[in-house]
Amino acid sequence: MKESFTTNSGLIQFNESQLKHWNDHLQKLSSPEEIIKWAIVSFKNIYQISAMGISGLSIIHLLSEKFADEKIDCIFIDTLHHFPQTLDLVEKIQQKYYGDDSVSDFHVVKPFGLNSEREFSDKYGDNLWIHDDDKYDYYSKVEPLERTYKAFDIDLVITGRRQTQGNDRSNLDILEYDVLNKVLKLNPFYNHTFKQVHDIVVKGNVPTNELLEYGYKSIGDYHSTLPTVGDDERGGRWSDKKGKTECGIHQPERFSKFK
Repeated sequence: MKESFTTNSGLIQFNESQLKHWNDHLQKLSSPEEIIKWAIVSFKNIYQISAMGISGLSIIHLLSEKFADEKIDCIFIDTLHHFPQTLDLVEKIQQKYYGDDSVSDFHVVKPFGLNSEREFSDKYGDNLWIHDDDKYDYYSKVEPLERTYKAFDIDLVITGRRQTQGNDRSNLDILEYDVLNKVLKLNPFYNHTFKQVHDIVVKGNVPTNELLEYGYKSIGDYHSTLPTVGDDERGGRWSDKKGKTECGIHQPERFSKFK
């Protein structure tokens, strides 16, 4: 008997065969717009999660241009350790795309009960990312997002992950299921290059992170992000952590020890 899965709201039930069928169908669609349209027709409780990278900004722009009447809120995880330029970008995006005339909202989610880097250090110790990288990732990023999945009864989230980002993302499916968090993940720009998504934001006059001008193609926390060298788009992330390519929000199984 095939295992059955469900999403947070309990509205969606499916099995692995159904997930494969969905992906086979999505492979035949010709654009991110068609992929998102399929999701809107098929599911409810759809959100976007974005760290304000180029792909995420492309999605924000696409949703605004083509799906302005659909309520698809955006979730940004403020780890309390972002570059100032990233937080400046968040304000610009909120003002441009999530004003009073928008049906969608923008949610800033922080580590539980904390509002500043100093408070984070007081609770977990200074430079936690050096002493216990997994613990840092869990309390700054993973736990806030998991909490949000449940609080909003999220069935499906739209992400900006792409195969050309390499490493664990090289074989990325268009639609995935996070069994631990009971949420489907849609990757509409899965087969796009950095140049393609960058061209979208340039053409759409989308605000971008100032750090892009200084060679930062993938931007995370200030203490674990360097300018990109060569063709590895995410090569500036965790350059001092051998083998690390993800912060963990898409690898929830790494953090069972903190539950």
